[in-house]
Amino acid sequence: MRVFRLAFGRLLASLPTLVLILVGMFLLLQLAPGDTVDALLAQMGGGDAQLAEDLRRFYGLDLGIAARLGQYLGRLVTLDLGFSAIYGKPVATVIVERLPATLLLMVSALSFAFFAGLLLGVVAARRVNRWPDTLISTLGLIFYATPSFWFGLMAIVVFSVYLQWLPAGGFSEVGMGYTGLTAVLDTARHLVLPTLTLGLIFLAIYLRIMRASMLEVLSLDFVRTARAKGLTETRVVARHVLRNAMLPMVTLIGLQAGTMLGGSVVVESVFALPGLGRLAYESVVQRDLNTLLGIVFVSAILVIVINFLVDLLYARLDPRIEA
Repeated sequence: MRVFRLAFGRLLASLPTLVLILVGMFLLLQLAPGDTVDALLAQMGGGDAQLAEDLRRFYGLDLGIAARLGQYLGRLVTLDLGFSAIYGKPVATVIVERLPATLLLMVSALSFAFFAGLLLGVVAARRVNRWPDTLISTLGLIFYATPSFWFGLMAIVVFSVYLQWLPAGGFSEVGMGYTGLTAVLDTARHLVLPTLTLGLIFLAIYLRIMRASMLEVLSLDFVRTARAKGLTETRVVARHVLRNAMLPMVTLIGLQAGTMLGGSVVVESVFALPGLGRLAYESVVQRDLNTLLGIVFVSAILVIVINFLVDLLYARLDPRIEA
């Protein structure tokens, strides 16, 4: 019960941070040249000054910054994210259409990075200063140092163009109309390259953190006591070391949730995935401020919720928090 109170307290404490993020982003976007009306007129091939003035009045862009900020925060109280001038529908509708793709990509990339990093970190720690440790650490450094867009482009060239094993983009085969298990397998096949591209950098971080944490825990007194009791090395690692060594990795999930959302902009653009990342890029290019602010709002909520769940998981792994 105390764990839930602590987690709920942190959830409430994050609300002022959310407001500051939204206000800061709103003011920052006002400094950028142009607005939604400029983008609309460019798509229409131009327009006179009267049309531009009427459109700005229609979208409330003729008001001062303070008035527009007040209106925006007032709408947020009722979860009204405004109307997207570029897409011609409410911002909430646009985001709901794109959110599942981003969540699917994030969950698959995070799961791959976490469990592969966990496994490789354990192997490196158990073979410290030997060739498996050297190989894994070197690969981790390469993954971390290489830009994700380069991974994506090279993966498309090798696995889609040259070997033709995997599709180059999208979430499904166009026009095939798959249903049931066939549709699930088709989506999973399309997710392989984006998942690897987004997850490899985080895999490098997780395996290094897990290796360092394992080496630290293996040197503690309770591990020597467990070995002295006659437990096998596999049981010592599985029951005593692993649970304690995972704590820094669990904390890292919450810290990197925002980074992974930011990375999805590049990955979704490279693989033409219809997610929030690609929507954010399109909104910036087309100066759709309402949609961009809505994406920031939803992304911040996602990060807060992920950190809330991480707090609960951390308490589950570390009973001292309940004491």
